[in-house]
Amino acid sequence: MSVTSTAPGNTAVRGRPAARRLYSDAERARRDSTRWTLVQGILAPVQFLVFLISLGLVLRYLVTGAGYDAATLSIVIKTVLLITIMITGAIWEKVVFGQYLFAPAFFWEDVFSFGVIALHCWYMVALLTGAMDPMSLMYVALAAYAAYVVNAGQFLWKLRMARLDAEARA
Repeated sequence: MSVTSTAPGNTAVRGRPAARRLYSDAERARRDSTRWTLVQGILAPVQFLVFLISLGLVLRYLVTGAGYDAATLSIVIKTVLLITIMITGAIWEKVVFGQYLFAPAFFWEDVFSFGVIALHCWYMVALLTGAMDPMSLMYVALAAYAAYVVNAGQFLWKLRMARLDAEARA
């Protein structure tokens, strides 16, 4: 397999243009030096743990009819964490890429994040206004959680790509 350089840090394989690296050297340096990387690294697994607990509580309510208050509280906590990680993630993108959202490296993750936030906000508005019965609220929460799982997968894929890129460059 022949590998040729097409741009600083990028290579082409068998005449195909190389994919854009996730981080330039300067972006990688900013990523590695900002405290917001650590903040994201802490918030993401905390949010995932809250998601797992909340999912269990929501499913318990849907199956047994018991535990509505616990399920509701867990969804509210998950939503607060989601908004927090979105705000801190936007700050992280500003530090690393120079813009608050929709940096090319994370464009589609950010687009999908807004869908996830919209579903969580739909739940919150319906909860606070009494616009839906408890069962319907739980189904909205499940839709929000399904979207969250897809979005989390997008970010995990990017994390893996960044690690593979770092290994290839080492």
